[in-house]
Amino acid sequence: MCFKPILIFCLLLSFACNNNTSFSANKPKVVTGNNDNANIKNPYHFIDSIPLPKGFRRIYADNDAFAGWLRHIALKEDKTVHLYNGRFKPNQLAQFAVLDISVGNKDLQQCADAVMRLRAEYLFAEKKFDEIIFTDNAHTSYIFKAPYTKQNFMQYMQQVFGMCGSASLSKQLKPVANLADIQPGDVLIRGGFPGHAVIVVDVAVNDKGKKIFMLAQSYMPAQDIHVLVNPMDENLSPWYEVNDENNITTPEYLFYRNELKTW
Repeated sequence: MCFKPILIFCLLLSFACNNNTSFSANKPKVVTGNNDNANIKNPYHFIDSIPLPKGFRRIYADNDAFAGWLRHIALKEDKTVHLYNGRFKPNQLAQFAVLDISVGNKDLQQCADAVMRLRAEYLFAEKKFDEIIFTDNAHTSYIFKAPYTKQNFMQYMQQVFGMCGSASLSKQLKPVANLADIQPGDVLIRGGFPGHAVIVVDVAVNDKGKKIFMLAQSYMPAQDIHVLVNPMDENLSPWYEVNDENNITTPEYLFYRNELKTW
């Protein structure tokens, strides 16, 4: 959660993830475009159809694992990111592709919310209903309960979006000690008000053991979940390289390597 209008204290602390000057050091210097990507057709149909750099192969993942599920998420036919109200996101330069997952008509499914939505959707699809649990900052658990219908699931997620966010999710997740151990489903997250979170949707490796990974995000205001470009390496984009650098620079936020967490 970057910001929620229903949570007044967030308004007092920050009016946006990407508009808070006290956090300017955490943001990469990027070009914030207009609608340059709007209406551009996307040739790829699923996450796992996005091509790999030469010499790389996707790491193994069972189809019924979270990693396998993420790879089979469908992508929209164009690259336009829409906000929850149907308008274009002002910056259309951050995305490589857009996930075919609803955003809703309320300003709720922002950054950490999108991560929780993907995790919950996977557990729902696998009928692991008792594992769909999220906690807020007061350590209150929100448990998905019967009936196990999609309508009830979406109502449950609306409650989670309103009460949980990057701060609480950061506490719920477990640290990954070494970035080289990165796996699909892991989360780069900085909890706070504001905070931000992006999810690892794929990982690949070459014969020398070099790893690359792909990221997806929502942001503020609530918007379509999208695969991120790599603003620091146009030739590798949308993949990111696991290296010795401390910074992981995404189009609209800068993370540090020790901010990787897992479920």
